[in-house]
Amino acid sequence: MVANGATIVWLTQDLRLRDNPALHAATAGSSGPVIPLYIWSPQEEGPWPPGAAQRWWLHRSLDDLGRRLEALGSRLVLARGPILDSLLSVAAATGARAVHWSRRYEPAAAAAQNAVATALRAEGIAARVFEGALLVRPEALSSAAGTPYRQYSAFRRALLRDAPIGSPLPAPRTLQPPRSWPDSVTLESLRLLPEISWHEKFAQSWSPGEPTAQRQLRRFLHASLARYEESRNLPAMRATSRLSPHLHFGEIGPRQIWHALARRRSGRSGFLSELLWREFAYHMLHHFPFLTDQPLRQEFARFPWRCDAARLRAWHKGLTGVPLVDAGMRELWATGWMHNRVRMVTASFLVKNLMVPWQEGARWFWDTLVDADLASNTLNWQWVAGCGVDAAPFFRIFNPLTQAERFDPTGSYVRKWVPELDSPDYPAPMVNWAASRAAALDAFRALRQRPVPTAAAITSSSSRRVRSRSHRARGR
Repeated sequence: MVANGATIVWLTQDLRLRDNPALHAATAGSSGPVIPLYIWSPQEEGPWPPGAAQRWWLHRSLDDLGRRLEALGSRLVLARGPILDSLLSVAAATGARAVHWSRRYEPAAAAAQNAVATALRAEGIAARVFEGALLVRPEALSSAAGTPYRQYSAFRRALLRDAPIGSPLPAPRTLQPPRSWPDSVTLESLRLLPEISWHEKFAQSWSPGEPTAQRQLRRFLHASLARYEESRNLPAMRATSRLSPHLHFGEIGPRQIWHALARRRSGRSGFLSELLWREFAYHMLHHFPFLTDQPLRQEFARFPWRCDAARLRAWHKGLTGVPLVDAGMRELWATGWMHNRVRMVTASFLVKNLMVPWQEGARWFWDTLVDADLASNTLNWQWVAGCGVDAAPFFRIFNPLTQAERFDPTGSYVRKWVPELDSPDYPAPMVNWAASRAAALDAFRALRQRPVPTAAAITSSSSRRVRSRSHRARGR
């Protein structure tokens, strides 16, 4: 950066002061002004702009970050996109000759950042991109053949063996303001909050912001880590970390979690695997950006999915007549979150018992989860659907009844969310589990006997689906 010159720190999904490499570099070794800037530009996110639940979280997180920046003698400047126009406008108003930001990896966002960097440099403005969202750059690890990893266990071994993790960076103690602040829109004018009021209940379950993320990490390490392996699958217990939305918005960084776990002697292996699964999801999305809409296993482009709108609506509302599935979907609607074990059960029921395309489930989770993360959401739905990274996956069809018996033996989780379970008002199961399982397996066996479609055919089909869903989303 230019000595003593102003630097814009363009904040994206790194809404924190601690261990923020872009912010740290703007303050290290220079007394120049720093202008923290957030730009709301959903049109540059491609077909995956932030969903409704994410927008609620983002509103609260930006509000929290703004207050903490003010405590440092600074402020958070808010702008609407296009991104490049906003950056050039703020640079012109402040004389800034450098822009720092944290790298994003989602296909559309990554392309937008690359285009912004090129344009800024053409204007004589330094563009510096920092790695702050992951432990390891997605391209930093490859197999012995030089290809991306497609198996989690091999990826995990390589990361633990070959990737040293740097120490977290401190938060700045002060931030020098510019001589005059550029114009900023108000947070309310961004209209992040969804038009429907269902998100108002989220505040009973969540408190977005970096301070809460730090407290949540400490609580989890102290109260739950030692029992994580034995309790993590019990949805009635508060045994998981609940750090996923904080990670998604960058209110806490993965290096902070990594080093906090390193100081623990017991119970860390299982949770570390979850953190590395997130890294693997980004590794896959970076190398296979088509995965958001297309299956990794190409033969599944010909799977005979059933686009049944009535079944999909019943699944959305938790009215399938399958108690554990309905409990999970109602927890999602009420809190913007669902226990991971129940996520697998509800997803399996949608794609393998109702035969609804996995993309429909992924889209609903994207809109209703506060922790909706494009890489993880994509990898997890393809894993459940059997079209992703698992070697022999399709035969894994979760039985919601036996899953409930095993992981909710007292029924406390189901009864919390399905209080009318024993009343005449509760619907009968919409499908017979055994019969629908057999039908799904028959479809899979038939699929294996068909020729695999070409990549061009898959791309064309996927493009039509994406355009169709984008039109529906805009009209919603």
